[in-house]
Amino acid sequence: MFQQEEYDVIVVGAGHAGCEAAAAAANMGSKVLLVTMNMNTIAQMSCNPAMGGVAKGQIVREVDALGGQSGIITDKTMIQFRMLNRSKGPAMWSPRAQSDRMRFAEEWRLTLEQTLNVDFWQEAVMGILVENDTVVGVKTQLGIEFRGKAVVLTNGTFLNGLIHIGEKQFGGGRAAEGRSTGITEQLKELGFEAGRMKTGTPPRVDGRSLDYSKMEEQAGDEVPSKFSYLDTPALTKQRPCYITYTNPEVHEILKEGFEKSPMFQGRIKGLGPRYCPSVEDKINRFADKDRHQIFVEPEGWSTVEVYVNGFSSSLPEDVQYRALRKIAGFENAKMFRPGYAIEYDFFPPTQLHLTLETKRIQNLYFAGQINGTTGYEEAACQGLMAGINAHNKVHGKEPFILKRSEAYIGVLIDDLVNKGTDEPYRMFTSRAEHRLLLRQDNADLRLTPLGHALGLASDERMELVREKERQTQEVAKLLKNYSIEPQEINDWLTELGSATISEKTRAVNLLRRPNVDLPALARVLPGLTLALAPYGPEALEQAEILVKYESYLVKEHQQAARVQELENFQIRGRLDYQAMPALSHEAREKLLKIQPETLGQASRISGVSPADVSVLMVYLGR
Repeated sequence: MFQQEEYDVIVVGAGHAGCEAAAAAANMGSKVLLVTMNMNTIAQMSCNPAMGGVAKGQIVREVDALGGQSGIITDKTMIQFRMLNRSKGPAMWSPRAQSDRMRFAEEWRLTLEQTLNVDFWQEAVMGILVENDTVVGVKTQLGIEFRGKAVVLTNGTFLNGLIHIGEKQFGGGRAAEGRSTGITEQLKELGFEAGRMKTGTPPRVDGRSLDYSKMEEQAGDEVPSKFSYLDTPALTKQRPCYITYTNPEVHEILKEGFEKSPMFQGRIKGLGPRYCPSVEDKINRFADKDRHQIFVEPEGWSTVEVYVNGFSSSLPEDVQYRALRKIAGFENAKMFRPGYAIEYDFFPPTQLHLTLETKRIQNLYFAGQINGTTGYEEAACQGLMAGINAHNKVHGKEPFILKRSEAYIGVLIDDLVNKGTDEPYRMFTSRAEHRLLLRQDNADLRLTPLGHALGLASDERMELVREKERQTQEVAKLLKNYSIEPQEINDWLTELGSATISEKTRAVNLLRRPNVDLPALARVLPGLTLALAPYGPEALEQAEILVKYESYLVKEHQQAARVQELENFQIRGRLDYQAMPALSHEAREKLLKIQPETLGQASRISGVSPADVSVLMVYLGR
């Protein structure tokens, strides 16, 4: 018998979810074992070499604010930074970084190796150990049993993974890596419901064989920002990305392969991501379009490997190759490997509590693609929350649950648990009803105090937040009191096409105009520039948003408070919803399945109407 100590938390899988789960639990004081099939692929960026994007960037900032690692590691390894949606309101601003794929994985591994309380084991896990409906460890391929008080499963696309390239298919969790078997079958025996999902990835090509002069260059921000609120290294040089397009000739070649397409011929049964379709799906669904955008993304500082974003495909490799070479700039392209589709098992997340602990087996947590999500960022935040809650559970502490009005992370988990998903779930700003409150710029103000109370966010982080908060309040007060005379500003307002002023006004009144921003206002008012000089850029941006959108923010907070009233209605124990005839049939069915813990959670379940909520309020009041 293989001898080893009992662990507090065992994490299965070392992708983005597994890494965050292991780091969080260990940094909070748990003894952690991280089990992975291959220690050389820890934190592998299986698809695009980038972090962040619309809504996803907000998630990375939230992970960082709570004391997670993804933001820090992205800052250390990025090769380009862009703030997306700058032309829109601040609720839509979304940071995105192009990463060095090899450096990203290396930095994650080194971070985990330097984290106290983390042990590693390289082997496939075949199943979990269960006693009295409680998980007590895992069993590996070699028959080794590791005992643990909690287990977090973060299996990604490896559970019975099946790779498709044209008419060829073979088992695997990722290119050149084997799949994981045994876990799905055991969980189904334990009463869990399972399903199949599908995702895909594009070909990788040799950057030396591309003609970038035929493409549109996409540079990073002139003054690049970063993800972490800590003092991580500034990005002083950047690598450009490029944009090119498919054309009718490319589409015709791709159509030749449709008869061998595993997607169109029904060999792929899993549900694919609607918002990230394969190139063959795009030309089939949008037959009226004669071109589609292709993003040409370098995979690192030094490597020549290039990621062809927008050309995800499971068509035969020869069809992919011929079609690629008809794209402008790709005429002499050399392919490193073709794109492929992958099917894998997932478990509908309505089988989880909001802590990500399973309802059937105590102390067992699911995080990442096993819950039906897609994306590194969505996986990372689930791993963080599962790691926090696994640690809290085994140490007798309260669960940690984020509300929808507190974080995108709260929106994501609430959506998964209450609504489930029948396609790979991806975060969008439109999913968050309180998105004006959940901006990327204020994630530290929202969440670092919570992370610090958990013992995860450091004292250094908390001091930075307090200083930012102090400066923000001072700047906001200064703007509300700073007087501007008409002769100081009217020429500039006329030039801007904005109405002039006839009497002295406060800076805050001008800032509330949609075409006036603080940096521009300060440039024409030397006195204001001097007054703002002692304050940092983050505090200035934060203060401008607070004064510019003050009335909207007040309304958002009021709405969130009203919603919170429903959250305060606790539903204790299992209710017999079938014995409530006033509820609709669908509501009874859904409530019985999900067993919500509050009236607010019940109200967000698909199929539960406002009338059903009223019935529950009467019942609970009684």
